[in-house]
Amino acid sequence: MTAASQEGSTKIPRHLAIIMDGNNRWAKKRLLGGISGHKAGLNAVRSVVENCARAGVEVLTLYAFSSENWRRPRDEVNALMELFLLALNREVRKLHKNNLRLRIIGDKSGFSSAIQAAIADGEALTANNTGMTLVIAANYGGHWDITQAARSLARDVAEGLLTPDQITEAAMQSRVASGDLPPPDLCIRTAGEQRISNFLLWQFAYTEFYFTDQFWPDFDQTSLQQAFASYAGRVRRFGRTDEQLEQRVTS
Repeated sequence: MTAASQEGSTKIPRHLAIIMDGNNRWAKKRLLGGISGHKAGLNAVRSVVENCARAGVEVLTLYAFSSENWRRPRDEVNALMELFLLALNREVRKLHKNNLRLRIIGDKSGFSSAIQAAIADGEALTANNTGMTLVIAANYGGHWDITQAARSLARDVAEGLLTPDQITEAAMQSRVASGDLPPPDLCIRTAGEQRISNFLLWQFAYTEFYFTDQFWPDFDQTSLQQAFASYAGRVRRFGRTDEQLEQRVTS
């Protein structure tokens, strides 16, 4: 590896984002119902959380339920909501025991009162933990995220707290969901699709992408290591040339 690539990448991303795709196709391939795929996907979540925390990832963001997923069949949506509530009730104490912090981003008002209460309890319980931050994007969409950030800034302008000239990139960054966290270094998408599906549109400005044909329930520790290996071999220039990166390494 050249000096430039050593400067431009690290073996482990500080912030990893994952689009967990393929639960339904995994289940259909095995002649199972769709909810079986989502339950198997939850097992993969447990594995990747454990392995990322062990590897030294600081922030792990999982795309669990998009704002467009409400369009799915009602039975599937209801089952997903039940699984989400069950996971919140069962998994949060494990996260807390292992010093992990839970954050939920998205329009929480779209969830039932029981889910909203479980989210609030889980975030409060783990708020002071100092290990990896696990961010779950639920009822989340990148368009929604940017829109709510713009509305927040517009309200401040209307109230005289900001002038239009003070609406900078940094100001917008402070208002998007997870804006206080480092931007994703790497995004993994499973199941062969190569698009970002309205996920973290603002935050993905300089994110590296890794696509795999594996369905999400099959994504294991070896799969994660392969993604990290791919990331480690990349040069992250952030607009600079290789020569500039070389100078930064040798200076």
